[in-house]
Amino acid sequence: MKSGVLRTILATAFVSCAATILLLRWGMLPTYPVQGVAPQFQSASAADAKQPPLSPEEQVNVNVYNKVSPGVVNITSTVVEYDFFLTPYSIPSTGSGVVLDLNGNILTNNHVIESARTLEVALPDHTTYKAEVVGQDPKNDLAVIRLSGAPKERLHPVPLGDSSTLRVGQKVLAIGNPFRMQNTLTTGIISSLGRKIRTDAGNLIDNVIQTDAAINPGNSGGPLLNAAGEMIGINTMIISPSGSNGGNVGIGFAVPVDTARRVVVDLLKEGRVIRPDMGEEGEDITPNLASALGLPVDKGLLIIRVYRGGTAEAAGLRGASEYAILFNRRFLVGGDIITELDGKPITSQDDLDLILENKRPGDTVHITFYRGRTKSEKSIVLMEQPRSMR
Repeated sequence: MKSGVLRTILATAFVSCAATILLLRWGMLPTYPVQGVAPQFQSASAADAKQPPLSPEEQVNVNVYNKVSPGVVNITSTVVEYDFFLTPYSIPSTGSGVVLDLNGNILTNNHVIESARTLEVALPDHTTYKAEVVGQDPKNDLAVIRLSGAPKERLHPVPLGDSSTLRVGQKVLAIGNPFRMQNTLTTGIISSLGRKIRTDAGNLIDNVIQTDAAINPGNSGGPLLNAAGEMIGINTMIISPSGSNGGNVGIGFAVPVDTARRVVVDLLKEGRVIRPDMGEEGEDITPNLASALGLPVDKGLLIIRVYRGGTAEAAGLRGASEYAILFNRRFLVGGDIITELDGKPITSQDDLDLILENKRPGDTVHITFYRGRTKSEKSIVLMEQPRSMR
């Protein structure tokens, strides 16, 4: 290249650069802090950043989470199992819990801590503490554990609400630790009320809350909350095509807080729930069974055994006196048939147990029963479960 041409190119480039600098300085050209990115796509500086306004629903979610999440803990329970050669090995599992008070008492599901050899609780601030079982109520799948050495200033009790005034369609929020992801918030509504569910242990729980708020393995024992941040239930189980350990499909259940409040009082004081029992064992009557045995009613509870020291024995109720072979089965027959308790129909042992769940030892109830084909009624005083049944 000839030297004259080169000098011309360099001179032109110099003049162009100088002109660009002057125009930028005088504000006549746009500036792009990030090369090639237009201003609307650039991040604002911390000083200029503005939080967009929250919708009323978003504000409720944020408020409830900030209020309650410090009181929701992560529970790790370790169960010892034995292999074919009787060699012990540990199986850890996790669940959620709710701080009840400044004494370190934590409410959770019984199945979260059942058979645990050790319990460790992580608070939301990531401090961990050992815990011990205070009391268990397998019937309602509830339990209370207590932290060892947790400072009161680290504990944030969750306020309890009222589950008797709930309505279908009401907004609810769930906080828990699904799949070990601590302090996760999900939202939804109350899908139904008054459900009866049977736990994996076979116990029937009454007045259960159904929700579509996402509940997954690890949420068990965490709180179901209303829009005021009050606990209205304890998340306990889900329905999933792949079983209780599967993912959420929009059907979850929570034990109502009114049940939990009643249970917790006994667990803290006695370590177990003090409840009455009829002290009997019964057979559910079906129309086919009633027809085959010639019973006076086609629905009721046929008493087959009366336990010593129980309510049924004290009330003079009678168990079976003979047996019959029907449908290739042996049935104990001849006992009294309970058909009503406090005016409510009894068609199964579950019916009887659910009515007694809301009673206390010492309460008087009115019972209707058949002895043979004679209908009788009497008032009886409920007693605690006989030791022979414990």
